[in-house]
Amino acid sequence: MMTPYSALALQARCFAINQQDTNQAREKIFANIARVAGHIKGAKGFIGPSVKLVVLPEYFMTSFPFGESMTQWRKKGAIDPDGIEYQKLGEIAQQNQIYLSGNAYETDKHFPDLYFQTSFIINPSGDVVLRYRRLVSMFAPTPHDVLDKYLDIYGYEGLYPVHDCELGRLACVASEEILYPEISRCLTMYGAEVLLHSSSEVGAVELTPKDIAKRARAIENLAYVISANSAGIDDIAFPAESTDGLSKLVDFKGRVMAEAGFGESMVANAEIDIDSLRRYRNKPGMGNILSRQRNELFAPMYKQVIYPANNMLDGNKQEKAVAREHFIQTQIETISKLKASGKIK
Repeated sequence: MMTPYSALALQARCFAINQQDTNQAREKIFANIARVAGHIKGAKGFIGPSVKLVVLPEYFMTSFPFGESMTQWRKKGAIDPDGIEYQKLGEIAQQNQIYLSGNAYETDKHFPDLYFQTSFIINPSGDVVLRYRRLVSMFAPTPHDVLDKYLDIYGYEGLYPVHDCELGRLACVASEEILYPEISRCLTMYGAEVLLHSSSEVGAVELTPKDIAKRARAIENLAYVISANSAGIDDIAFPAESTDGLSKLVDFKGRVMAEAGFGESMVANAEIDIDSLRRYRNKPGMGNILSRQRNELFAPMYKQVIYPANNMLDGNKQEKAVAREHFIQTQIETISKLKASGKIK
């Protein structure tokens, strides 16, 4: 038997480092971490000691590249896997005795010219126990862009890490990846029960694509979804409240258990009952969608290449330096191939 616990999708404001030089940016990152630490301590003090899991929004440390080249952002906005930033986040997890999940731009010694957008989980001892590299992105490198080399180093399982602990089997989905059902399904096939979704997305009074997707991913995978959105992004050259609201917890039947409004908020918290989820997954019936998958029907279709892998590797499996325009050009070429094959008009 597993004791139910409370999880919190913390809706926090992001303060961008874009207008800072590298040294100023690092100081601002530390300030952003300290600010989040205060929010977590206060939220747990108010909600109660049952809070064992906190998910932070995407961009909580840095915002996102907005005019910087990949080289500039790697120096200014990407953190080292063994760096002091993770140490400080580990201290937050230790002090509050929580599992802490969030998202950051991160370097990798195996890919010295690149960075990856990484979702992480830190345990109550302060150790990073899971790193998930975002697989689908518009303007940032992903493991798919250097797939052959990435698989040589980390293996296929490294694409879809799942952490098994006293809170259940935890996994991460990054930002717009909630729109790609295959990612959540692969994580579930590796055992995931709770999908931790760090996001920075449009806030609206009507359902948005991402908001619909949160419910859909929960239903089709019989998994909890804990989604934390930013409460606006400040110190950057667009309207701050463009990304705000909609942080929520969705249960394994697609029901919204708690949802935040607009602004900084701890309202999106609710109880997670892993035993209940496991009982449901073990019960035969039409509602047990997970056990009724017929993957052989879909496998041939998924062998078709749409967006090409390894587009940032040369013939020797070494990463190529590219400008951000590379990603748009690759997408343009993909659309042209889809049109030529008759898949789209």
